[in-house]
Amino acid sequence: MHRTRIALPAILSTALAACTPIQQRGLPPETPVNAAATPVGSCPATASWSPAPPNSPDSLSDYQRSVDARNRNDWAFLARYRDANAALGDPRPGEARVVFMGNSITDAWAKSFPAMFPGKPYVGRGISGQTTPQMLVRFRQDVIDLKPRVVVILAGINDIAGNTGPASQQMIADNFKSMTEIAKANGIAVVLSSVLPAYDFPWRRGIGPAPKVVALNAWIKCYAAQTGAVYLDYYSKMVDARGGLSSEMASDGVHPTEAGYRIMAPLAEAAIQQALKK
Repeated sequence: MHRTRIALPAILSTALAACTPIQQRGLPPETPVNAAATPVGSCPATASWSPAPPNSPDSLSDYQRSVDARNRNDWAFLARYRDANAALGDPRPGEARVVFMGNSITDAWAKSFPAMFPGKPYVGRGISGQTTPQMLVRFRQDVIDLKPRVVVILAGINDIAGNTGPASQQMIADNFKSMTEIAKANGIAVVLSSVLPAYDFPWRRGIGPAPKVVALNAWIKCYAAQTGAVYLDYYSKMVDARGGLSSEMASDGVHPTEAGYRIMAPLAEAAIQQALKK
């Protein structure tokens, strides 16, 4: 299958002077990273980063069709956690509630929270297939109204895949900014997670996400440093030689196995404890 070549900017240029350089290990050797950068604020952006093209109807998988049908009726899927949020109620006095906001990676992980974070008041609010604009729409209902001390945001991979249409890095960055600003305005500490490595998508083959993940993570890391958010680096602990996830970490190359989540859990816990001290 033909794999699209995408020219990316020099991430480690003067636009990143105030940020720690990100290691470009594991990228496919044929992927150029030498175009000029355009700032997003004072963090790097990719002016030549072409969003994934729209899906053609005949290319949709059964999974995508089910997601598209849901999106037509409740685009941000506000119905998913509405009843659970009402049943959860306010945190108990002294409780350091944490909400994990995300997509299918968070959704699947939340089922293991009692085992991986025993006794912790951690709440999963992931929804399969979601992109950052959908998360932004439900951010007040599924995060702010739950009154957590910390929110852990893991997002962006489905934007790169084009799940809700073509998305540039600027568009993704804007949604990260909005979620961060809303959380901080409500006294909630923010943990911004790196996007997990991905060499290819099982539902959208051949669009070459690996270098886009690197570029987006460079921006997230820089933005977190500028805003006082905690940067949670899953990427460097999980990436393989291709710039993706090994079969041990993720059987389909995207969604972590238990072994993958076991690596993520202590990293998340350390980031949460750091955020609680801010």
